[in-house]
Amino acid sequence: MAKYLVIVESPAKVKTIKKFLGPNYEVMASNGHVRDLPKSQLGFDVENDYEPKYITIRGKGDILAALRKAAKKADKVYLATDPDREGEAISWHLSYALKLDKKKMRRITFNEITKSAVKASIKEARDINMNLVDAQQARRVLDRMVGYEISPLLWEKVKRGLSAGRVQSVALRIIGDREEEISRFIPEEYWTLDGEFSIEGEKKPLIAKFYGNKSKKITIHSREELDKILKELQGVSYRIAEVKKGERNKKAPLPFTTSTLQQEASKVLNFSTQKTMRLAQQLYEGVDIKGSGTVGLITYLRTDSTRISEEADQNAREYIAAQYGKEYVADAEKKSDNGKRIQDAHEAIRPTDISRLPAQVKESLSRDQFRLYQLIWKRFTASRMQQARYETTSVKVQGGEYYFTASASKRKFDGFMAVYTQEDEEKQENQLFAKNLEEDTQISLKGLKEQQHFTQPPAHYTEAALVKTLEELGIGRPSTYAPTITTIIARRYVAKENKNLYMTELGEVVNKIMKEAFPSIVDVNFTATMEQLLDGVEEGKVQWKTVIRNFYPDLEEAVKKARQELEQVKIEDEVTDVICEQCGRNMVVKYGPHGKFLACPGFPECKNTKPYLEKIGVPCPLCGKDVVIRRSKKGRIYYGCENNPDCEFMSWQKPSKEKCPSCQSYMVEKGNKLVCSNKQCGYVMMKPKEQDLENSIA
Repeated sequence: MAKYLVIVESPAKVKTIKKFLGPNYEVMASNGHVRDLPKSQLGFDVENDYEPKYITIRGKGDILAALRKAAKKADKVYLATDPDREGEAISWHLSYALKLDKKKMRRITFNEITKSAVKASIKEARDINMNLVDAQQARRVLDRMVGYEISPLLWEKVKRGLSAGRVQSVALRIIGDREEEISRFIPEEYWTLDGEFSIEGEKKPLIAKFYGNKSKKITIHSREELDKILKELQGVSYRIAEVKKGERNKKAPLPFTTSTLQQEASKVLNFSTQKTMRLAQQLYEGVDIKGSGTVGLITYLRTDSTRISEEADQNAREYIAAQYGKEYVADAEKKSDNGKRIQDAHEAIRPTDISRLPAQVKESLSRDQFRLYQLIWKRFTASRMQQARYETTSVKVQGGEYYFTASASKRKFDGFMAVYTQEDEEKQENQLFAKNLEEDTQISLKGLKEQQHFTQPPAHYTEAALVKTLEELGIGRPSTYAPTITTIIARRYVAKENKNLYMTELGEVVNKIMKEAFPSIVDVNFTATMEQLLDGVEEGKVQWKTVIRNFYPDLEEAVKKARQELEQVKIEDEVTDVICEQCGRNMVVKYGPHGKFLACPGFPECKNTKPYLEKIGVPCPLCGKDVVIRRSKKGRIYYGCENNPDCEFMSWQKPSKEKCPSCQSYMVEKGNKLVCSNKQCGYVMMKPKEQDLENSIA
């Protein structure tokens, strides 16, 4: 009997796949990559057309020895690494490291770890796809170029251990740009006016919102504008001017891609992108299910495709018809209309078997595994179902020359919402007014409710929002979102507090250097274009070394230029008048993981350090002592009194010496303007020119 060897990436898959294949098959794991670029050097030969210098990864010797031994005994070796660029490259490296004979080596891929998928993959075995391998090599070499050329500059200028990355630097810039937008945002006042009307014969009042006049919608910007409208509404009669009934449909959602799964798991389950990917990997590789053994519960988790296989689509439709009724089954397969290229022609993320209900496997899963599986199962099932249908009513109330509007909706058919609803959907439905409303009915005003509001700044990025933005801008790919976010948080460039991502002082310094010295590296369009070039390599339209040849000389030139220019603005240790009590030297300002701190220049003989409280030259509005820059536990900058905890003053915005001319509250800086800290006042003025000058010098 012939003997076959199947090599997978993860040991977790070994048990699952072994179960599906007969005794003639040996299944072993490579534990991920076996060869990589050396850590101690650039890793490619510039003189020899950028040829990569791969070496065996330390610690992989025993694994490779065992695989070589098994490969020699086998009549055929199947390389069954993950079905993407990275997996293809691992197979290629394995074929080299194991010195496999091309005649007996075959590449197999499966989108789900099920018996039918694994057996079908062996029938469809193929050669290694070198276009996929080259796309991965190009990405790896590009990332190495950026990281190894730019990171040492950051070490020289700021502190050792910092790093720059091709995608992480752009992600940092995106967060930084949003932070700037928020800090410069000036709230604008506006008012809303609600009318409460009683209708004869009806118990419930009709609540309608002020709209405007016959020709246009009117936004009320100030108390004066509101008072003018209120005056004109005095003594007028009110009538129902228009009643419109209609229908509104809500489409079923598309099944999950990597990006949408990360976003929804963050919103609904409060999972970080890293946690979502870790749990999804476990569900994909296989979980011990009581009565069934090890089972792969979901399809491959790195995908930007919403495609579903015909078999899975048919099974879902049959399940929905049986459980909910034929009227719940979607008319045709849903297609994504975003027009984007779909990576690796994968399927969307779905359950491997729709009849394996979340409730049936709950006992075999951890709490978080169950919650993620349930989310994926519900979303996929909903994607094969009919849209929800609503009956809508909109009403216009006329009073003098002004109009108020009210609208409501009632669900006629729940469709996909029988299975899957998102948080905001349930709140939308309302039935606040009477059923039998007719045009020209006279109604009476019970009262008007006025409310002052201020426009809100753009929201801070969350992990979910950042993933969405990266995807929309075409930066990175499904496999890169989670590691990118994890890296910028681990490097302390970004702090995560209550889901929100904030730039730390260290992040601001690194972002500033990258924007000034390497504008193309952190340029959103440049990075998106690079992703398209990598896609071109994968499709066989672009030679991978052409991408490298065009990129490296410009990068090298930029690094030389930056080194010269940054020499002139070298960040020297700032000497302070604080004396080290241990050795008597003047302490200096250093950068650490949490921002600036005071250290003795006598290190390593004297290791004394202290917190650095940087004064901003503004007296505390509460007690008159100095306002200093402080940092939250996670590194986010704020302004507080040096007399803390006795004085509780704190502000996220930089306070100014100027007092508000209107209410005498302290003012805060917003770009080139000063804004009153008292939200009820909202006074805005231009920043004094000397203050602008001071800031630009600083």
